Amino acid sequence: MAGQAEKVFVPTDDELLQAQSDLWRHSLCYLTPMSLRCAVDLGVPTAIHRLGGAASPSELVAALSLPASKLPFLARLLRQLATAGVFSSTDAGTYRLNPLSYLLVDGVRIDGDASQTALVRAVASRYYMEAAMGLADWFRKDFDGAVPSPFEDVHGAALFEESMALLDPEMDQLIHDALAAHDHLGIGPVLRQCRELFDGLESLTDCGGGDGTTARSIVEAYPHITCTVLDLPKVMDKVLPAQEGAVKYVSGDLFHVVPPAQAVLLKLVLHFWSDEDCVKILAQCKKAVPPRDVGGKVIIIDIVLGSVSGPMLETQHLMDMVMLVVTRGRQRDEKDWSEIFIKAGFSGYKIVKKLGARAVIEVYP
Repeated sequence: MAGQAEKVFVPTDDELLQAQSDLWRHSLCYLTPMSLRCAVDLGVPTAIHRLGGAASPSELVAALSLPASKLPFLARLLRQLATAGVFSSTDAGTYRLNPLSYLLVDGVRIDGDASQTALVRAVASRYYMEAAMGLADWFRKDFDGAVPSPFEDVHGAALFEESMALLDPEMDQLIHDALAAHDHLGIGPVLRQCRELFDGLESLTDCGGGDGTTARSIVEAYPHITCTVLDLPKVMDKVLPAQEGAVKYVSGDLFHVVPPAQAVLLKLVLHFWSDEDCVKILAQCKKAVPPRDVGGKVIIIDIVLGSVSGPMLETQHLMDMVMLVVTRGRQRDEKDWSEIFIKAGFSGYKIVKKLGARAVIEVYP
């Protein structure tokens, strides 16, 4: 009956004004990564670093050889990025590096190679943006067979595959550089804060280990551990001629064989793959390690959705959305992880430590 209908929600004036502000912010927030990419392309973080860690807009205009007429516009760009937390600002009108912008300084090395400029350029590229803009059309389509990612649907190419290299070799290289930067950053905290992971280990295979930055960091911290890096032939073709020393490099596909070791490391690998593919990968890893009672295990470093709160939780969910847009994989919560571990035949697991938005998981055969 009409008299029993639920009362229609009507916001108050204050709620309406707040909602309007929030709507503007959500609708315009794409300008933050665009501004960030602009600053990276101009070399702003590196220029601030070379100017002693702090600089005014006028000093940056001179250091970057920008036209003097662009001074007021650069000041507005810096103000926005400081508001977004990319830089720190002072009452004197200068801008300083903070931990975030420090990651964007060329030539500064932490954990192998800290610079994340390739990541910024890749995710703020037209390829990623156009894929995201195609989401609504992608949702409406009823695909036959395996569902491609929106990226594949829009561009007819897949990340990290030959199709991307044929479409745009320069972008393909940038995506690989971004992946390497993303993967390598963070191994230092793992080595320093999760020492129990490596207690008693004699050998380890790093699956998808690229140029061996992570493996070399492990060997440097634990010289007694023999490390093997497994990656695709196209990756190894570039790596092998330049590498020698304590780390062994193997060309192969982790879906088919994983070099045997006491432990297998999957660092930021599984979120690129579907649940079914993750089970296949983990099954190969299980074959490669000895039983649990002699120290056999798989070490996974990846996001566990819901393991954090506040802004970092939003980061986790944004990372899941980028997986939706550009891959066929996804980020997973603890229940999701548990289910694929069981399906792959493992007996149990333990979340060893939460490190920022990521977590370290031991999985036992």
